[in-house]
Amino acid sequence: MLGIKKPWSVRSTIAAGMKVAGDCTFQEGLQIDGTVLGDVTAEGAGPSVLVIGEGGSVQGAISADHVVIGGTVVGPVLARELLELQSKARIQGDVRYKALEMQQGAVIAGQLQPQVTPPSPVAAPAAPAEARSALPAEPTEPTLDLDRP
Repeated sequence: MLGIKKPWSVRSTIAAGMKVAGDCTFQEGLQIDGTVLGDVTAEGAGPSVLVIGEGGSVQGAISADHVVIGGTVVGPVLARELLELQSKARIQGDVRYKALEMQQGAVIAGQLQPQVTPPSPVAAPAAPAEARSALPAEPTEPTLDLDRP
């Protein structure tokens, strides 16, 4: 799985048949097989995993390092490291992720926004002065010369 190690575990569960109305915060790991009507956010300095099972649903924003979705989410999703979408996953909202695994059948109704790590600043070699002066100040549109034989 993309070489990402999983040093965390699921420590808490919102079981099937359980409904939580309000925002939820957790540390390390949370599995949702019931319903959450509110935001679900991982807190703390350690790595976190949020698993939404096939029967689970969240109506609100979710945020964790590693997010696994097999159920339904209505709201934005932020996976700071890895987002795994299982075949029955349904998301209605924008999705931000660093790495993505998506099984056939998963559906996203929103924008996918990869969180690309900015490249480290490396000084580019300077072009000679005569080469810089020969370059146009602004990019130009290519044109076709139709009068040419």
